[in-house]
Amino acid sequence: MIEVNLYTLASGDLVGFRLSGHSGYAESGSDIVCSAVSSAGLMAANTITEIMKIPAETTAENGNILLKIFSANAVACRDILQGFKLHMLLMEEQYSDYMMVKTTEV
Repeated sequence: MIEVNLYTLASGDLVGFRLSGHSGYAESGSDIVCSAVSSAGLMAANTITEIMKIPAETTAENGNILLKIFSANAVACRDILQGFKLHMLLMEEQYSDYMMVKTTEV
């Protein structure tokens, strides 16, 4: 199962996410759930770090993706991270046997 962990501040502002695990929906290389989650995570992270030039802690290895921004940049990244959250929640509705979205206050 893929775990999508959304990081929030006490105010509710999103400041990042961690994607980990494998969905088990299909064989590696043919798994549309893993592909969709990974692609959305990489797009959000790349938009924030490479296009918007917002400094962030990032890693992407062995199917795990991490993005954490500084709280001072939460407002600047709000739309991207809210869009990512919405996408993950809608995917979770459709593929609840293969992924789980949770929130962690940091």
